[in-house]
Amino acid sequence: MPAETPYRRLGHRVRALPGLLARAPWWVLVTIGAVTTALGALLAVRPLSSLTVLGIYTGISCVVSGLGDLVARHADRGKLSLLTGVGWVLAGVAVLAWLGRSLQLLGPFVAGLLVVSGAVRLLDLRRGSARERLIGGAFGLSEIAFGAVAWVWPDATLLVIALLFGVRTAGFGLSLLWRGARAARHPSSATADAAPRRTRSPVLRWGAAAGVLLVAGTTLVVSEQFRRGLPVLDGFYDAPDDVPDEPGQLLRAEPYDGELPQGLVAHRILYTTTADDGVPGLASGVVAVPAESAGKPVPLIAWAHGTVGVARACAPSLGRYAITPEGMPAMDALARNGWGMVATDYIGQGTEGDFPYLIGQGEGRSVLDSVRAAHQLDGLYLAPETVVWGHSQGGHAALWAGQLAPTYAPDVDVVGTAALSAASDPLALAELVTSHPGALGASLGISFVLAAYSWTYPDISLDDVNPAARTLVEEAAARCTGDPGTILTVLTGVAVSRDTPILRADPATGAVGRRLRENVPLGPWPAPLFIGQGTADEVIVARLQDDYVARLCAAGRPLQYTTYAGRNHMGVLEPDSPLNADLEQWTKDRLAGLPQANTCS
Repeated sequence: MPAETPYRRLGHRVRALPGLLARAPWWVLVTIGAVTTALGALLAVRPLSSLTVLGIYTGISCVVSGLGDLVARHADRGKLSLLTGVGWVLAGVAVLAWLGRSLQLLGPFVAGLLVVSGAVRLLDLRRGSARERLIGGAFGLSEIAFGAVAWVWPDATLLVIALLFGVRTAGFGLSLLWRGARAARHPSSATADAAPRRTRSPVLRWGAAAGVLLVAGTTLVVSEQFRRGLPVLDGFYDAPDDVPDEPGQLLRAEPYDGELPQGLVAHRILYTTTADDGVPGLASGVVAVPAESAGKPVPLIAWAHGTVGVARACAPSLGRYAITPEGMPAMDALARNGWGMVATDYIGQGTEGDFPYLIGQGEGRSVLDSVRAAHQLDGLYLAPETVVWGHSQGGHAALWAGQLAPTYAPDVDVVGTAALSAASDPLALAELVTSHPGALGASLGISFVLAAYSWTYPDISLDDVNPAARTLVEEAAARCTGDPGTILTVLTGVAVSRDTPILRADPATGAVGRRLRENVPLGPWPAPLFIGQGTADEVIVARLQDDYVARLCAAGRPLQYTTYAGRNHMGVLEPDSPLNADLEQWTKDRLAGLPQANTCS
């Protein structure tokens, strides 16, 4: 019999159950087989539960294995058995104890195990025939490649582990049922089944080795392609040595060479602002103005962008499309009407700081301070009037900027606020998302909110996340919506949609509910307010916007509410959308000082 390698010994320790059942009676095999098959089928479609069960099973297996070593010590009096026994028991207890907080170490553990086992296979190539060495080398390289992928994409790795564990558990249960049924009819078959099986066909082994190596290589290449082209922060976003305490101060500016609507030129800016808790901070953005001077002051549109992620590298000004006709409304109206635009990244994107995702004070202050900073750019002839536009998360930011302007930035003359497909009620949105977790992007939205709120509010932490979902939340918060790898987070979120909820408790309760409720903008808005909403919006459901508008109307807030039939979340911004003409005319009226009709009445 060939010598047992460290890889095989490790595998035996974390798969203790098959060995314990090798000589069990037929009725035990049938009973455990039926239970295991049902459990495996359930776990295969419930990944988060599967991870928890896998962690418990691994921990118990380690403890049992360690106790076995300690018992063996009495027979051979070996010090090695004592050390390994205590080590495995402690490892098992640590795994079981850690389950109460998170399974986030499971991904790196699997990655390390794959790399180590692959390395062990390669070290074993000194023995055996040339054919065996080639096959062993293929499997060893494959394990190392899969280990590298597991390290880079821990959320996807955990999902695959969970699925495979469920399928393998069901398969193991079926094999026990088969063995139990055979043993009941032919008792001698149990011994035969427990005996070592014959070596697999060399052709099958060659095919398996080649297939696994091909899949591993392809996965590694695809993973590397996903990681290419991600935004890279440069020194422009670093804080200067001397930063004034006053918000809205321009610190740095340089030409912006990204794609722009026709007839505009732009600069990238770095300026001071204020975080939600009143602490000074920095933000960045892009200022674009008509290339041809009309000989009169240029009114500013303050643009608040929608959801792009919560990581620092997600800043739109890092890329080439901070101000673009794609995903932004009425862009051709800027140069035609002689309007300029300042588009903030908000605090914490590009610059250091905590990104205020659906946190109204931080969002609104970043918008207002970008206007202040734009007025300090040399060579620009800007009018005092400002109109705020925002979409999705940016609609929430626009609502907050409009209501904060009189108290936080009375020097910024906001003459109108337009909130388009706005995430106006974060609490209602969170309740909707958690009740329909299978919707595409639902896991992203939950993860962004939890990450940002845990950074900003001391009474919220990632402990509010179910342990099995914590890795999903952390990985989602580290990605931008434009990254190719985000598709992994979206698909992982869909896969876990019918499993354990990401949040431990109802988002309407506790600290999370209280903070979400604090960030619902309720006015008043001294300047006219326009709210636009697509009736087919799949992200901000029209019913939520209807309820929000009804709430404002009941509170006596005058506004204009316009819906767009058949338009979804991004479709409402497309060039053929009627919203573009409505927004342009509404903005003209605001700059002209005309009164606005109140649709509440």
